[in-house]
Amino acid sequence: MSSALTSPTARRAAALARTFRAVAIAEACSWIGLLVGMVFKYLVVFDDVGVRVFGPIHGALFVAYVVIALVTARVFRWSVPTTLLALAASIPPAATICFERRAVRRGELGDERTGSSRA
Repeated sequence: MSSALTSPTARRAAALARTFRAVAIAEACSWIGLLVGMVFKYLVVFDDVGVRVFGPIHGALFVAYVVIALVTARVFRWSVPTTLLALAASIPPAATICFERRAVRRGELGDERTGSSRA
C-alpha cells in the first residue's frame, strides 16, 4: 500500500473532500425542498408546513456549506476567484451541485483516492 494512501493528512483531505461533496448536495436538495414548500404554501394548499420544515434545514445546511467551502478552499489552496465562486454557488438553487461537479472535474478536491491536494 502506498504511503500516500495511509498518510493521516491525505486521509483528512479525502474526508474533507467527501464532506464538501455531501454538504454541497444536501444544501442543493434542501433548497429544492424549500422551493417546493413555497409552491405549496403560496399556490396549492396555502399551508406553510413545507416552509416550516425545509426553512430551518436549508438554513443550517447553507451555513454548513459556507463554512465547509471556506475550510476546503484553505486546505486545497483554491484561488480567490474559485473560493468566491464556491460561495456564490450557495445562493441560486442547486448551484452547489454544479460547483461541486466543476471542482471534481478540475481536480480542485484533490485526488479521489488519496485526497492529496493539487499543490
